[in-house]
Amino acid sequence: MNTIKENKVKRVNVEVVARHDTSGKVVPLSITWPDGRKFEINRVYNICRAASLKAGGIGLRYSCRIAGKDAYLFYEDPVWFMEGRE
Repeated sequence: MNTIKENKVKRVNVEVVARHDTSGKVVPLSITWPDGRKFEINRVYNICRAASLKAGGIGLRYSCRIAGKDAYLFYEDPVWFMEGRE
């Protein structure tokens, strides 16, 4: 009998502080999780239109470095979200 528990991924809406430049480019600077934890975004590596295959949803996917780890941040107008574990 298999007793390994699967970690399901869910969509977690997050608060984002972002910079909007004069050309219309949006660069996220920090995120706040629903429990109040705040993290600075150290770097944005790539921005592309993509789907969150794990949590569902489609929009702009920001490939970021947050707290020393690579992560995806999604913008599905008007909501920002990340992939989180249940």
